Amino acid sequence: MSARAVAPPAAAEPLLGPTHLGLLKGFELRQGSRQIRLPLSAQRLLAFLALHDRPLQRLYVAGTLWLDSSQEAANANLRTALWRLRRPGSVLVDATPTELSLADGVVVDLRETAETAKRVLAHDGLGSDVSLLCVAGDLLPDWYDDWLIVERERFRQLRLHALESLAEDLAAGAQYAAAAEAALAAIAAEPLRESAHRALVRLHLAEGNVGEAIRQYTVYADLLRDELGLEPSPSMQSLVRSLPLAAEPRRRA
Repeated sequence: MSARAVAPPAAAEPLLGPTHLGLLKGFELRQGSRQIRLPLSAQRLLAFLALHDRPLQRLYVAGTLWLDSSQEAANANLRTALWRLRRPGSVLVDATPTELSLADGVVVDLRETAETAKRVLAHDGLGSDVSLLCVAGDLLPDWYDDWLIVERERFRQLRLHALESLAEDLAAGAQYAAAAEAALAAIAAEPLRESAHRALVRLHLAEGNVGEAIRQYTVYADLLRDELGLEPSPSMQSLVRSLPLAAEPRRRA
C-alpha cells in the first residue's frame, strides 16, 4: 500500500502594510487594514515600550510590568510576552540580550499627537492640526497600571494646552469655526478648566456674538459653583463685566 501523500502545512499569511499602534482611547494594533489581537501581557509590553523613545533594560521592563512577581518570574513573563509578539511579516520589538525598544517601523498615535501638540504650542501649526487634537482621547483610559498615571496626565495637560493655544491662534486668524471646535474639545476633556472656557468666551466676543459670550460665561459660572462652590476668577469675570447685558449667573437653591 502506498503511503498517502501529506500536504505540508500552509505557511502563515504574511501581514502587509504599515503597523499602527493606538494607545489613545484604548489599545489597538493594526497592520494595514487588519486588526491584530494580542493577550494583555503583550499589549502591556508594547504600550510600555511605546511610552519611551529609547531602549530600556530588560530587567527594568520586567520589574516594572510585573512588579508583584519575583525577578525570576518577571523575567519569565517578559520572555513569554516577547514570544507572543513574534509575528510573520512584521517586527514589533527590537530586542538585544540586555535591552528592548519598540521597532522603528511601528507608528504610534500617542507620539504623533504629542508632536502635533508641541508644534501647535510653538505656533508652527494651525488648521490642519485641529482634527487630530480634537479627536484624540486619553492615554489608555481603561488601564489602571501605576506606570501609566504620570504619562496619562502628562499627555492630557499637553493636549489641553495645545487645544487652547490652537483656539487662540485660529481666532486671531478669523478662523472662528475651527477655533470653536478646538476650544470645545478642551472643555469636553476638562469641563471645569477655566482657561478653556475663557478661550471660548473670547472667541465669541471676537466674532461679535455678545449673547453667546454671556451664555458661555454663565454656563461655566453655574458649573463651577455647583461642583466646587467657587466663583470664576477675576480675569474671567473681567471678560463680561463691561458688557451691557452681562448678568449674574443664576443662583440655584
